Amino acid sequence: MVTELVSSGERVIALVNPASRHRGRIGELGAKVIDAPVISESLLRQAGINAADDGTPSAARALVLLDTDDVHNVHTALTARDMDRDLRIIMQMVNPRLGSQLNSLLGDCVVINGPSLAAPAFVSDALDDDELTWMELGGRMVVVGEADLIREPHLTVLADATSSATPVLLPEPDDEEQPDPTSAEPDDPEQAGRASAGTVEAEQAGSTAAETAEGDDEPKVDIVLGTGIRPVWYGRRVRPAGWAKAVRDVLDSRVRKIAALMAMLIAIGTAIVHFFGGIDWWRALYLAAGVVTTAGIDDNRFSDAPPWVKVSAVVVQLTGIVLMALLTAVVVDSLIGARLSRIIGGVRGRPRNHVVVCGLGTVGARVLEILVDRGVAVVGVDQDDDAPGVQVAHRLKVPVVVGDSSNEETLRLAGVQHCQAMLAITDGDITNLESAMVAQGLNPDARITMRMFDHDLADRVERQLGLGNSRSVSMLVAPAVAAAVGDKRRQVLVPAGRRVLLLTEVVVEADSHAEGRTLGQLREAGGLRVLARQTSHGPWDWQPTQTGLVKAGDRLAVVGTRAGLARLLMATRAQRRTMASERIGL
Repeated sequence: MVTELVSSGERVIALVNPASRHRGRIGELGAKVIDAPVISESLLRQAGINAADDGTPSAARALVLLDTDDVHNVHTALTARDMDRDLRIIMQMVNPRLGSQLNSLLGDCVVINGPSLAAPAFVSDALDDDELTWMELGGRMVVVGEADLIREPHLTVLADATSSATPVLLPEPDDEEQPDPTSAEPDDPEQAGRASAGTVEAEQAGSTAAETAEGDDEPKVDIVLGTGIRPVWYGRRVRPAGWAKAVRDVLDSRVRKIAALMAMLIAIGTAIVHFFGGIDWWRALYLAAGVVTTAGIDDNRFSDAPPWVKVSAVVVQLTGIVLMALLTAVVVDSLIGARLSRIIGGVRGRPRNHVVVCGLGTVGARVLEILVDRGVAVVGVDQDDDAPGVQVAHRLKVPVVVGDSSNEETLRLAGVQHCQAMLAITDGDITNLESAMVAQGLNPDARITMRMFDHDLADRVERQLGLGNSRSVSMLVAPAVAAAVGDKRRQVLVPAGRRVLLLTEVVVEADSHAEGRTLGQLREAGGLRVLARQTSHGPWDWQPTQTGLVKAGDRLAVVGTRAGLARLLMATRAQRRTMASERIGL
């Protein structure tokens, strides 16, 4: 995160726990380091959050909170908000529900959910699939792709390539074809000038090469925006072991041997009682079973029996007491040694062509959800049966193997030898590295992706060991945090044939042309579409009324062509007086 901020020209003061192994590295990257075992109000003032009562702003213009504990982040955010009501706060939250509530309570606050931002990259590596584009837009995770891949209902159609050879961008629901907005001339000369100037900025933000991408084949399906993926079965679903496996695990070989010995004693006792006691077979079986299982015996029946028969009955009863104690101990040991999640969640049968996810933390839990949405057969592995992803796996009926993912036997139980991909995304670099090495030995053809915190180690592993790709959650999340610090637009380019659409968020500035206009007036057929609107840091509205008036401070989630976005940027920017008007005092 510090690397991303410093490289973007920001001056960074880092509050770091002295025990952190990253402390020295953060200082080398160009940040000023302040040791902070516990973040307090005095340390925040030392770092530059020092707004005065007379309205003087703080020296710091943004606070980034990256603690892994949501409670600590909330406490620090509330403290900073009391110190400066206008300070921009960017905070990472593991609990997205709590984050959405804080977004409206803390004012100028941006909540980042690392697992939601990073998980799609791991899924793309596992499936070797780049047909889908994920992004956070309008306060929610959305996905762009072909219509047959996106789950209905679709949020909007971005491009229609079914009615003509050339894709129609942002088609209206009732119109079969829309004019090309890049070729239309605006009626207002001033608007034309603004569009021309804005196009330069949009070109810098976008990719010119993407719009003129090479390729002979045009897409023949709609490109849509949605919130989920249609199930597309990549392999036969792997089923949890269930109670049948649970019973087999509890009734292991020890239980079976003890039960066999008890059955043999009952059979011998039944024969003795029948032949020497003169008792019918069913009554003899009942008496023998009572002796062996220590349930007691009818002594009156044996009062006249020979002494050796009485002694044999006592010996059998004592043996039964020992066997019952052993049986109880073995069953209890089986239940404790194989926890319920391991017993019920194990793998049934021999899975093939599935994805093995090692590490079911917050990132692993989100990866499981996306894979299940895609209809991919998946097996989870984690040594902690209380991990967040284990509970998610049980809810999604995904089998889980509880054990060390670096252990060969654990990976064999997960079916790594027949999987199509393995994701090693635990919290330990060494564990992920060992898991990848074991998986490669069991299945050289599997696609392997590792989560690596140490960037230097990840680079050397990729170059020298050839174990597959490596990803860092912090590297995947850092650009979003840096953009939030600078209040910069985060945007995604969506190719549509030889052209491109851009999805981004735009803030309406005070004294701009857009202020006071309706959302319908900002919309351009085939050039720009407003998807969602946020007013005064409140919740996002994904069904905004087209007659609603645009106010200063509104944030708009939009999709448009480069020219359409350029016109919107100029319309939402505050008007600036010309040099001539300044000279005459206007």
